[in-house]
Amino acid sequence: MTAWRLVQSGVGAGAMNMAIDEVLLNSVAAGVSQPVLRLYGWSPATLSLGYAQSIHSDIDFNFCQQSGIDIVRRATGGRAVLHDKEMTYAVIAPTTLDCFGRSILECYRALAEVLQHTLNLAGLSALLVPGEHQGGHSNPSRAICFSAPSQYELVIGGRKVAGSAQKRKGAAFLQHGSVPIELDLTVLGRILKIKTGQDRAGLEKVGWLNFWLEKPLTKTKLEGFLIEAFQRHLSIEFVHSSLTKEELAEAAELRNEKYAHSNWTFSR
Repeated sequence: MTAWRLVQSGVGAGAMNMAIDEVLLNSVAAGVSQPVLRLYGWSPATLSLGYAQSIHSDIDFNFCQQSGIDIVRRATGGRAVLHDKEMTYAVIAPTTLDCFGRSILECYRALAEVLQHTLNLAGLSALLVPGEHQGGHSNPSRAICFSAPSQYELVIGGRKVAGSAQKRKGAAFLQHGSVPIELDLTVLGRILKIKTGQDRAGLEKVGWLNFWLEKPLTKTKLEGFLIEAFQRHLSIEFVHSSLTKEELAEAAELRNEKYAHSNWTFSR
């Protein structure tokens, strides 16, 4: 079995969350760290933008400010994700591990299968869908990550229930993703400036787990299912780990210089 670090870093602000993910990618790429599964949360609720996404055309910035919703820009591509009542994970590992195949697409599929197993353990049956390219969009609903499957994604009843994005550095990759447990579509529609009936139809493609479950699922329970799925599906042995002092210091510096800086977040 392959030994991995399991980092359960708790709830944090968006800029620090993104900085930690990048620092862990750097550590794994440099061979300093073992592969990592990181589980974390967000406070306050945060909208994360894809690397090249326009905040000016896609997002109602004033509504986010008035509602106390933070905004951060990811180093990964794709569309906007609203992070609140969800399970958020980050996988940071060498690209050379056999379990992830030889291509980016194979890697996406391997991790999507782990998430599919996770949902099965939660009592949900999700389809694994090879989706469409994450390119441009012609209406507001397409600005949200969950409006359409991309790469290999999970769909229940025609609704996408997991969003993910990947970045590679040298012989390592970072994939972070979101699985909503609860979601307020009214808030999501306001964030995306969705007004017309045609655009609002895109929100009907967005799903969250408790939409289908009679007994509400908790984040802690879902995280436990994810850990179990990783162990079973990829033959991983987890070692509980905290961020090192060096990783925390690097993340704090990266947060201040990059992810919390307006030039990074709002310049696109």
